[in-house]
Amino acid sequence: MKALTWHGRRDVRVDTVADPGITDPTDVVVRITSTGLCGSDLHLYEVLGPFLDEGDILGHEPMGIVEEVGPGVTELRAGDRVVVPFTVSCGTCAMCGTGLHSQCETTQVREQGTGASLFGYTKLYGQVPGGQAEYLRVPFGNTLPIKVPEGPADDRFVYLSDVLPTAWQAVAYADVPPGGSLVVLGLGPIGDMACRIARHRGVETIIGVDLVPERLARAAERGVDTLDLRALGSGLAEEIRARTGGRGPDSVIDAVGMEAHGSRVAEGAQKLTGLLPDALAAKVMTTAGVDRLHALRLAIDIVRRGGTISVSGVYGGMADPLPMLTMFDKQIQLRMGQANVHRWVPDILPLLTDGDPLGVDGFATHRVPLAEAPDAYEMFQKKQDGAVKVLFQP
Repeated sequence: MKALTWHGRRDVRVDTVADPGITDPTDVVVRITSTGLCGSDLHLYEVLGPFLDEGDILGHEPMGIVEEVGPGVTELRAGDRVVVPFTVSCGTCAMCGTGLHSQCETTQVREQGTGASLFGYTKLYGQVPGGQAEYLRVPFGNTLPIKVPEGPADDRFVYLSDVLPTAWQAVAYADVPPGGSLVVLGLGPIGDMACRIARHRGVETIIGVDLVPERLARAAERGVDTLDLRALGSGLAEEIRARTGGRGPDSVIDAVGMEAHGSRVAEGAQKLTGLLPDALAAKVMTTAGVDRLHALRLAIDIVRRGGTISVSGVYGGMADPLPMLTMFDKQIQLRMGQANVHRWVPDILPLLTDGDPLGVDGFATHRVPLAEAPDAYEMFQKKQDGAVKVLFQP
């Protein structure tokens, strides 16, 4: 089959690799019909190379048609249409039972000290082959895949794999009080969708911050009050306070993570780490602070005293310095983590089968063949051509 594989920093290629097969009685094999390009994939493209091997298959936002089922699978059959969550969770352990599927005790990568395995996402999370491919082996066939109806185009359901539950959890964790205000830092796929979900859940005051004109315009079209980071510069925090009663927003979502602009030191650390041999670079990343923390520090600065910060953007450093004195003094509540996909599916799925209140049908800005994935990665990384969400069709 054809699959997108990693070969080095900013070097991904579509290769011919072995087809996946059934290796466990509850496995299923899915023929991929659509698969997304995520902002987190750019971390593999740019920063997390020390935790990848050449030839690793990328991607964690797939959906498709079940082609083959193992002898222990009773909940699916060949021909069923499914979305595959990006977290590999068993659905039956104690963590899954409490709704913490991203901490699944069956797939935790204990040798790395991390939570549940993820499709297509480095040795840190199990080095499981990903879904930017023609076929994907999916374990836990009775509990992991999400069966969806036939009929609507893939765009209606594919975001159940990551974008929708990640954004939904970000808004839920932000816990905006009735009549309260929310600032969303970063209007890429997760930030954009978080704004839509917050509006759907009744948040009236939503301020979105970004530096890409197309992303700002896209959010503004859906009623978000947008602020251009490049235009406001160091005056951004004061502008936000001015729009939130002088005290700052009740809640802030950091939908940016390690790729935030604004820290030359951290940017230099990331680039230097990328030049080191893999073993040494991996050691640096797991013992030092190498993230660009501009977005998180901005969130800490602007949130009101006693407010809540919800972090959905991925960070990668182990010892990143935080202003603990300020956080303690302001009595900030901080919530974060990989999305617990199945925890939120019952809330989200009815919105996909009864109308389209979140605008998922038109959410993708680009749909390209898998063969053009390397060019799409470069376009997305450089924020060219108005790219917000890219879907591949294998």
